[in-house]
Amino acid sequence: MKSTEIKELSVKELTERMNAQKELLERLKMNHAISPLDNPMQIKETRRDIARMATELRQREINK
Repeated sequence: MKSTEIKELSVKELTERMNAQKELLERLKMNHAISPLDNPMQIKETRRDIARMATELRQREINK
């Protein structure tokens, strides 16, 4: 997910998507521990998406 897409979302949508991404990250990590993933870079991308969303939420909180 790109930063421009994240900035267009509302706060509620951001929190929902961030929670969904966190769940996905946990599933990816668990699946990777059991058997290697086809694309292990997906873990890194998901972690970065979560960080982008958290950053945007924090910026909005500060700007209020």
